[in-house]
Amino acid sequence: MALTAVFRRRLGVCVLALALGWAPPAPAQQQLALDTVQSRFGFEIRTRFGQKIEGLFPRFEGEIVKLPDGRHQVRLRMFTSQVEIPGKPRYTAWMRGEDFFDVARYPVVEFNSLPYAPEIVERGGDLVGNLTIRGITHVETLRVMPAECPRAGYDCDVISRGTVLRGRYGMDNWQVALGDRVTFVLHARVAEAPRP
Repeated sequence: MALTAVFRRRLGVCVLALALGWAPPAPAQQQLALDTVQSRFGFEIRTRFGQKIEGLFPRFEGEIVKLPDGRHQVRLRMFTSQVEIPGKPRYTAWMRGEDFFDVARYPVVEFNSLPYAPEIVERGGDLVGNLTIRGITHVETLRVMPAECPRAGYDCDVISRGTVLRGRYGMDNWQVALGDRVTFVLHARVAEAPRP
């Protein structure tokens, strides 16, 4: 009888707490920063004559967020003011100019993934998310390559590629000289090893 009374009292307190909007705190999200020294973020675009032009984002930020339900999210920011085509200053100027990334008005390219199962890093698969270029956002897909080592992201790169149409982001000039397809190529590593 005493146990029933105690149980009822506790149940009453829980119901009152829920009615007042109280909820137990959610588990904290863990964030792992990307290693900006070992990671490399770039892109490829082809001319109408078949030449491949490779570009780099020397400055970027990113993190992997471990969600309470076990899934992960990736958040990337690539700074356009430092985008470059190595060894080609004229192409670099074009990429930074109004016809392409328009760095004065749009200093950041962002990719925020939807939640995904962490096993994607090991076996490979599609990573879907919102890509924003020049203030325009579209859902795009990065293809994550199968891991080349047991601890991908720590002992070897996590490699992903995704092709977008630059015209969808307002970069539709120079169609006579350059193709519309831009392939982003990401080699990512996490800044510090996980703690046991």
